[in-house]
Amino acid sequence: MDKFHDLPLTSMSRKRIVIGVTVAITVVMVGVAVAVPVALTLNRNSDVTTAMSLADQVLSETPLVDGHNDLAWQYRKNVQNHVDSVNLAESLIGIWNITHTDIPRLHQGKLGAQFWACYGPCSAQYKDAVRVALDQLDTIKRFVSKYPDIFQFVTTAQGIEDAFKAHKIGSLVGLEGGHMIDSSFATLRMFYDLGVRYMTLTHSCHTPWADNWKSDWPIDNGNYEPPRSNGLSVWGKKVIKEMNRLGMLVDLSHVSKKTMTDALSVTKAPVIYSHSSAYAVCNHPRNVQDDVLLKVKENKGVVMVNFYSDYINCFPSNQTNATLQQVVDHINHIKNISGEDSVGIGGDYDGVTRLPIGLEDVSKYPALFTALAEDGWTESQLKKLAGENLLRAFRRAEEVRREMKGVHPLDDLIPDSDLGNTTVPCRPDF
Repeated sequence: MDKFHDLPLTSMSRKRIVIGVTVAITVVMVGVAVAVPVALTLNRNSDVTTAMSLADQVLSETPLVDGHNDLAWQYRKNVQNHVDSVNLAESLIGIWNITHTDIPRLHQGKLGAQFWACYGPCSAQYKDAVRVALDQLDTIKRFVSKYPDIFQFVTTAQGIEDAFKAHKIGSLVGLEGGHMIDSSFATLRMFYDLGVRYMTLTHSCHTPWADNWKSDWPIDNGNYEPPRSNGLSVWGKKVIKEMNRLGMLVDLSHVSKKTMTDALSVTKAPVIYSHSSAYAVCNHPRNVQDDVLLKVKENKGVVMVNFYSDYINCFPSNQTNATLQQVVDHINHIKNISGEDSVGIGGDYDGVTRLPIGLEDVSKYPALFTALAEDGWTESQLKKLAGENLLRAFRRAEEVRREMKGVHPLDDLIPDSDLGNTTVPCRPDF
């Protein structure tokens, strides 16, 4: 027994002991109160650092393949396709009104490969759509070749990986809008020969053989457009078969739900959505509904999530401003419904006017992957999202091409019944 316990205590001594113990307890409690938040902050900072490290590792080891960027259209709008008048190696901020893409920001964003959109407006349909598309394809090839240390034009899944190993951005072409083949199998084939590796079946207008997303609006919506083919016409289904034969990816962004399901019932190869999001999170008809997501899973296709604010931030998840977290919500939803093998990235940079806070330009991809890592995504899942899913779908499309090697090219003319009463002054008279 401690000798101090044997000493007699006076009342004053007892008071001093009580006061001392009280002070000591108070000090300990204050210390704990301060220490716990500090510890939590340290843990939180540690988690963020770990997530950032994982995102950096993933984007360093796996090519981040973005499904859709409209830089070529900005060249047309701003400098009439005069490629040599633009120094893409320097920041374009403050030079063009819409400017999400330049080489410094591409490096910051750790982009591995890009499908550059070859786009022509719906106003060109039945007029000079083929010419506009060729102009844009030329523009893409020119700015890619102008910076050979940065970009590498590729046309295969292996080409994407080869460019990544060479520390270059693999550059591919997607034809954004089936109206630009002018209902011609021959024109479709020539675009493939020139390097186009996906075609979006429609833009925001019907073609004579496929319906676009506007037919999925309510009839009283100002953007509603009545169906024309009730999805794909018979000739439109042949377009899917010819794309399969060529090895060209079928892109279902911008099409109606019926066109989606028709294409999924016909195609032998995986489809992609080059820039679409989840309808359940934002009820916009440009997004993909859950029952279709299940069909995409069966097809082993890929939905590459769009960042456009209007497709990210709407009922039932309305906020004042679209946010990076909402994009995470879209990606998580598609993963939960279709599976981790069915989701990718299709930012739609330089093709939109409004973007979520935190995803303002192509430099922001690492922030998105960091947020997903914080949300519990594993290294394997992040690599699938970045590019592995798209590469797998692309390779399967190439396999289907080889499997169909003995199938003859289609040369059926589109029926007059598909053309309807549309005036087509540029159509050849056979």
